[in-house]
Amino acid sequence: MQARNWPLLVLGLILCLGFRGEGKYPTDVFQAPVNTPMRLSGTFGELRSNHFHSGIDIKGGIGVPLVSIGDGFVWRIKVEAGGYGNVLYIKHPNGYTSVYAHMHKFKSEIADFVKSTQYQKQQFSLDLYPDPSQFPITKGEQIGEMGTTGYSFGPHLHFEIRDSKTEKPINPLLFGLDVPDTRRPRMHQIRVYELNNQRETQRAKTYSLYPKGDWMGLRGDTVYVDQPSVGLGLKVYDHMNGVSNWNGVYAVDMFVEDSLVYNYTMETFSFDERRYLNAHLDYEEVVTAKSYFNRTYTLPGNDLTIYKKRENDGVIWVDSEQAQEVVMEASDVKGNITKLRFWVKQKKNPVEATAKPYNYILPYDQENIIDSGSLYLHMPEGALYENLYLWYESVEDPGKEIFSNVHHLHDYRTPIHKYFDLSIRPTRLPDELRDKAFIANCTQGNKIVNLGGEWEDGKLKTKIRQLGDFCIMVDTIAPTIAIRRFKSNMRGYSQFSFIIKDDIGTSGLAKGLQFRGTIDGKWVLMEYDLKHDRLIHRFDDTLPAGEHQFRLELWDHLGNTRVFERKFTI
Repeated sequence: MQARNWPLLVLGLILCLGFRGEGKYPTDVFQAPVNTPMRLSGTFGELRSNHFHSGIDIKGGIGVPLVSIGDGFVWRIKVEAGGYGNVLYIKHPNGYTSVYAHMHKFKSEIADFVKSTQYQKQQFSLDLYPDPSQFPITKGEQIGEMGTTGYSFGPHLHFEIRDSKTEKPINPLLFGLDVPDTRRPRMHQIRVYELNNQRETQRAKTYSLYPKGDWMGLRGDTVYVDQPSVGLGLKVYDHMNGVSNWNGVYAVDMFVEDSLVYNYTMETFSFDERRYLNAHLDYEEVVTAKSYFNRTYTLPGNDLTIYKKRENDGVIWVDSEQAQEVVMEASDVKGNITKLRFWVKQKKNPVEATAKPYNYILPYDQENIIDSGSLYLHMPEGALYENLYLWYESVEDPGKEIFSNVHHLHDYRTPIHKYFDLSIRPTRLPDELRDKAFIANCTQGNKIVNLGGEWEDGKLKTKIRQLGDFCIMVDTIAPTIAIRRFKSNMRGYSQFSFIIKDDIGTSGLAKGLQFRGTIDGKWVLMEYDLKHDRLIHRFDDTLPAGEHQFRLELWDHLGNTRVFERKFTI
C-alpha cells in the first residue's frame, strides 16, 4: 500500500468545504417545525423512486403539533389524493419558503378556507395561493398536525426549505436544526463498471466491503479488470442517533492517487433535475434487485448540478503495470466520515466483453426516430443518459384482448429521462371499440398499465417515459365501488366511506379514477386517499337530521362509469 499525501488531502478537504454550503445559510433564525426531538426517517437528497428526496422526513405520530419555523405568511395550500397530500407553504421575509407535507389537519382558519373553496369549486383536489395578508404566521405558531396524507406510508412530516426566488429546495440541516448524530455512515458494497474507450459499460461486478481498522476495504485490496477504464458505484447509508433508519449521506468524495477527482454534495438542486437520479444511480440494479448504488462517475447525458468536482467525469483510467489507489469518503452533515481504500488494476491478458444483440443505435445527444410501419417512435434529444444499443421486434399475438402486434422495445431496465412519442397501428380493432382503446404497457410483473392514447393518422398515439412491451388493448369494464362504512341508519356515525378500484392502472397521460358525490342532489366533499383506494365523506352541521339520498358516480380514463345510489338516515 502506498502512503497517503496528507497535505494534498487536507487542501482537497478545505476546497470541498467551500463547495458544500457550510456557512452559506442562516443557522440562528429558524426553529424546528416540531416541538419534540427531531428524529429523521429520511434525509435530503437520498435516493428515491425516480427522484431525489427534496426534504427531510421527521418521525412522529398522527396529531403531533406542527409549528412554523419562522415569521411569515401562508403562500400556498395544496390538497391532493397522492403526492404530498395536505401541504402548506409558508414564505419568510429572509427569502426562504418552508414546506410542511402529509399533514393530517390544517389549523382551523385554514381548514375552513380550504373546505369552503372545495365546495365552491366542487372538487377535492386544490392548489391555492391566498392573499399574503390572509394568513399571517408567527414563529412557533401551530399551523396544523402531523399526518400521513398523500403518498405517505407512515405518520411523519416531510419538511422542506426552499429558496423563494428559485424554488430550489435546500438541505434543511444546513439551517442549524438540531438533529443529534454522532454515528458515521456505513458503507456496504462497491460496484465496478468496466468501460470501453467510448465510456460504455461492458460488464459490472459488485464487491462487499469490510472494516479494516479505521478504514473500510475489500478482500484482496485490489480489483482486476479487463477494460482500459472503470467507473465506480458506492452503496452507502447514513445512520443517526436514536433511529434505525438507513438514510442518505450528505457527500461522497473520491480520490485517485491522492487527487480529488469526484465529489457530490446534497446541498441543493432544482426540481427539474430530480429525475437525473436515474443517471446518478445504477438504475438496472434498482429495478431488478432494489439495490441502490451512487455512481462516482457521471454518464454523458447526466446534467445534475450536485457534482462539485468531477475530473474526467470520475472515470479512472487503468493499466496493467501499476495499480491505481482509490479512496472514497462518505460524510453526513455533522461531519461524521467513513473512509474506504482499495486499488484497481488492468489484467495482464484482458478478455474482450461479449457484445449484446441490437438493431438500432440511439445516440443520447440526438433526437431518435424508429418507424416500422406498425410502430412509430420519436425520442427528443436528452431522453437518454448514454447511447442506447436497442433491440426492437414486433410479434403477432393471437390473444383476444390484444388488438395490435406486441412491440418489444428493448426492456424496462433502461431509464428514460424525457417523455417521447409512441404510436401503434391496430390490426383487428372493431370500430365500436375505438373509443375504448388504449396503449398498454405489460410490466415486468405481467401487470397491464393504461398509458392513454389519441387517434392520429390511423395510429393510437401517446407519450411514455419507459421501455418494455407495448400493444393496443381495450377497456370496457367499469371501476368498482365497495362499501367500507355505509348503512341505511347512519345515526351516531361521523362519516361513511367506500373503496374504489379499477381493474387496469394508469400512468403517463392517462388519468386515474374520477368521482362525484351528491346528497339530495347537491355536491358533497369526498376525501380521496389514493394509497388506500378510499373515499370518505365526513358529516357536518349543515346536513339536517332525517332521510337523505346519496349518489356516488365513478368513472375511469375511458369513460366507463359505475354508480352507487342509496338512502340513509341521520
